[in-house]
Amino acid sequence: MLVHRPGSFRRHAATALAAALLSVLTLTLPLTSAHAATTPARGSAHMGMGVLAHDGQDGTPNTGDATQTEGVDVSSYQGNVAWSTLWSSGVKWAYVKATEGTYYTNSYFTQQYNGSYNVGMIRGAYHFATPDTTSGATQANYFVDHGGGWSRDGKTLPGVLDIEWNPYGASCYGKSASAMVSWIRDFVNTYRSRTGRDAVIYTATIWWTECTGNYSGFASTQPLWIARYASDVGTLPAGWSYYTMWQYTSSGPTVGDHDKFNGALDRVVALANG
Repeated sequence: MLVHRPGSFRRHAATALAAALLSVLTLTLPLTSAHAATTPARGSAHMGMGVLAHDGQDGTPNTGDATQTEGVDVSSYQGNVAWSTLWSSGVKWAYVKATEGTYYTNSYFTQQYNGSYNVGMIRGAYHFATPDTTSGATQANYFVDHGGGWSRDGKTLPGVLDIEWNPYGASCYGKSASAMVSWIRDFVNTYRSRTGRDAVIYTATIWWTECTGNYSGFASTQPLWIARYASDVGTLPAGWSYYTMWQYTSSGPTVGDHDKFNGALDRVVALANG
């Protein structure tokens, strides 16, 4: 005959509850750790982070008979860059990440920006946009104040707004298409008022279509730098009938991100001169 002793039910219930809690923790903690491990730290973003996942794979560009000029783009991810090696391989222009949001500057900027210039390259700076943190005008001012300016020396390209998939959260940074367009307009208008130049827009057609509603209103003023890792650029965002630059791979020689300028070297010089 089973005899129930006072308090035994409470002890069994407490033991069962503890076991259940331990089980939940055991299941939850690894998932939390895994999620944390895949979310990059703020400031680590760079051109094309989302392209491989969303728009093609690395390939050899098919440019036909068109004359194009090889370039690279770099960030702190590449560290100190072997510029003389790149120059010898035929790379003639470069873009260097200067800033992100209003909270980050590239610690390798001086070596990368001046190093490319010193070997003879025409170079410029880019800003990785985070439209969910501060306004477009605020970020444009931060960019200009931390390396993103322009000078008429024939060797400095206009600044670039890198606007693409959000590596830290929702692809469109929680903004509607109209709000995103307003943010971009705020940035490019401020950049022009500070420098006298129209900023280049770097983006991918898939992202642009999703997050701006495929807005066509910037095509008449902003040069397009298209990101697509494939043998061709594919369909361009609305309004642009041609691209100025094309990032075609993240696994090129010496430095990962390689690009084509849509024209001969004298056209790169022309863009630098405005």
